[in-house]
Amino acid sequence: MKKLLFLFTIAFLFSCNNDKSQHSEELSNTKGKSELIKGLDTYINPLDIDYTYMVYNSTQNKSYRSGADPAVIEFKGEYYMFVTRSFGYWHSKDLINWNFIKPQQWFFEGSNAPTAFNYKDSLVYFAGNPSGYGSILYTDNPKEGKWTPTASISTNIQDSELFIDDDGETYLYWGSSNVNPLHVKMLNKDDRFLETGVQKELFNLVEEEHGWERFGENNFHPTLKEGYMEGASMTKHNGKYYLQYAAPGTQFNVYADGVYVGDTPLGPFTYMKNNPMSFKPGGFTNGAGHGITVKQTNGQYWHFATMALASNSQWERRLCMFPTYFDADGLMYTNTAYGDYPRFGSSHPTKAGQHNGWMLLSYKGDVTVSSSLMQIMKFTSNDDEVKVTELPLEKDKNGEITSKILTDENPKTFWVAEANDDKQWITIEMQKAGNINAFQLNFHDHDSGIYTRVEGLKHQFTIEVSEDGAKWQTVVDRSNSEKDTPNAYIVLDESVKAKYVRYNNKKVPGANFAMSEFRVFGLGLGEKPAKVSEFEVKRQEDRRDVSFSWNPIEGAQGYNIRWGIAEDKLYQSWQVYDTNEHFMRSLDRDTPYYFTIEAYNENGISEQSDIIFVK
Repeated sequence: MKKLLFLFTIAFLFSCNNDKSQHSEELSNTKGKSELIKGLDTYINPLDIDYTYMVYNSTQNKSYRSGADPAVIEFKGEYYMFVTRSFGYWHSKDLINWNFIKPQQWFFEGSNAPTAFNYKDSLVYFAGNPSGYGSILYTDNPKEGKWTPTASISTNIQDSELFIDDDGETYLYWGSSNVNPLHVKMLNKDDRFLETGVQKELFNLVEEEHGWERFGENNFHPTLKEGYMEGASMTKHNGKYYLQYAAPGTQFNVYADGVYVGDTPLGPFTYMKNNPMSFKPGGFTNGAGHGITVKQTNGQYWHFATMALASNSQWERRLCMFPTYFDADGLMYTNTAYGDYPRFGSSHPTKAGQHNGWMLLSYKGDVTVSSSLMQIMKFTSNDDEVKVTELPLEKDKNGEITSKILTDENPKTFWVAEANDDKQWITIEMQKAGNINAFQLNFHDHDSGIYTRVEGLKHQFTIEVSEDGAKWQTVVDRSNSEKDTPNAYIVLDESVKAKYVRYNNKKVPGANFAMSEFRVFGLGLGEKPAKVSEFEVKRQEDRRDVSFSWNPIEGAQGYNIRWGIAEDKLYQSWQVYDTNEHFMRSLDRDTPYYFTIEAYNENGISEQSDIIFVK
């Protein structure tokens, strides 16, 4: 038997910075006009937090931030978020603004795939490490960061989930494999969480029936067919037990969470017919798997999950948050439509977590930059195929360096400046003028040389706007900011009309200033697209696959396909840009589906097409 692992005190110092508040406006989009309602928070995915630099691949000098496998709990009316290998955790009062807490004692190199549980106002935190061993820590004051470890040890805890039922019975779910199923065993919380001897296998992936469980980008891989089942998470609702699990792999756009439902914590469990429960395969940032569902104090459920970035490394990831519901039939689902556009915050009385109506203004805008060390396009879809293309340097008619990748809605493309100083800038001439409400700056880590959590990192810059490209107005001034914001989300106090946007760098972490996407949100001044016509859905011989085609709509940026198991259960969506066809491998083989589609542009979203039923 392997020896008990001891806790090590972490000697790193951290910063605890985060925006205190972000105000938004609820929009009613009618011919480009908006009705402004002040005082409501908004947020965007990936979440704007100070992600930790990883120790993964440090021996290969790969330096990058990541946030994955979130475990979020409510404790005494506030919220705590635990994230893989972050050397600490985050605290929030509203689920929107998060501040980092450096604990006084923690697992050496952080914890892997953590789990947390609040049992009757006594916080219990169980942390595993990559070797599959760990200890259970607990505290009644997580804000202080003082934790007490139990003397017990539990093996086989990779991707674990600790669940304590209302009667005090304690369960540990775990599993991370493309071969083995999820397991559960019972623990005695009153006796150092020792195992009671009750242990059983639960269920495994069934890729031949469930298309979304198939391994690979877009659920396709040339050789590997078995997806990974991992990330167990338990939610109890109305006496039912919803055991969530992730598949098929964290690096893929189709990384998702499904659900099996049982009447007891030990099962038996039945596959939920509207799976996957959390799914975001399209748009700018993809993936919504290996998550946890937390209940807000007002009764609203939220699902926190992992998004794939996979640019510097397969394990480069970010976090997302989506509103979660249980319908009249007890089916659990999330709303991920336009999932990386601004969304109403937790304070909204009726639309918390839903898209707030601000559209993308910067898509395919003409970009010029101060300098260019390199511009890279990556395709990272599996462990044996990473395609890297360095794009040639291009200049416009005025001799300025251009960078199309900063407005291409692809997080795996990035631009690197020649330096990291106040002489570096980015200018976007948007295709059309619009009323700007918010910005999202997705910085890229290029040879940062950081491999742990570091104190004092900060992103300092200003943003200007202009209607004519000659007269500029500063709308964001973070030139003296002390905040570390690798996915900065900035909301203006008032919307401002502009056609040009300019980022002026001062200093960001790393040797070079680098960015993957500069996104501008608000409302255009024109018309929403027309309703899509000639929408065709063809289910393939392999019924897990389906093809779509439709007539292109003039003025549309892209299209959003929605589907589900009933006309009133269109819970899934896939957002695409610049195409009038799509092929998907994510359906369940034996399930009939209903489909519709809508077009969108900078002015808003069209009416949905007529719903099509496909057996």
